[in-house]
Amino acid sequence: MRVLIVEDEPYLAEAVRDGLRLEAIAADIAGDGDSALELLSVNFYDLAVLDRDIPGPSGDEVARRIVASGSGIPILMLTAADRIEDKASGFGLGADDYLTKPFELQELVMRLRALDRRRAHSRPPVREIAGLRLDAFRREVFRDGHYVALTRKQFAVLEVLVAAEGGVVSAEELLERAWDENADPLTNAVRITVSALRKRLGEPWLIATVPGVGYRIDTGMDSTHSGGAHE
Repeated sequence: MRVLIVEDEPYLAEAVRDGLRLEAIAADIAGDGDSALELLSVNFYDLAVLDRDIPGPSGDEVARRIVASGSGIPILMLTAADRIEDKASGFGLGADDYLTKPFELQELVMRLRALDRRRAHSRPPVREIAGLRLDAFRREVFRDGHYVALTRKQFAVLEVLVAAEGGVVSAEELLERAWDENADPLTNAVRITVSALRKRLGEPWLIATVPGVGYRIDTGMDSTHSGGAHE
């Protein structure tokens, strides 16, 4: 999951971002409306967390733009405006959820995951492919019935690969979906994480490398890549 946090209080924004990272949720920060709209125009986000009172275009205006874009990005308004009238107007703008400050980080995480499940309601909560069973809500992975312990980043990468259902996912897409905007595209982060993930899952190798293209879960249906490179 990748989230955009629109919040003009730097310490709060950074605390939320760091807390979400511990839950394997990548997060970018925008401190004003203009930055938020710019990030939304160039990056893919699963969810947006909006403070209503921000410099530049307000959080309300950012919400209007998100709704008007037709992107379907769920919006959680995170704001000190706690009157029922404020909440009513927020939902009227297209917000999907509303959380008032102060708040507990764990509640924010639960609400974000609930919104993500609703957004992808057609996606089964538990995915199974090639002997893998991935439960995104419980953050658990099993291979042939045996539990596999993964780091948060390994889980995030595997979640993207499993969602592709055997299709090829480029290193760039993995970097975009499982990391945040501070990730250096010139590093070997993706290759190193995929290599470690492959070893955690054990043999026979489940993640095939398609040279010059990306990575895929080897479903055994395509012999072309089933014996491909594993670096």
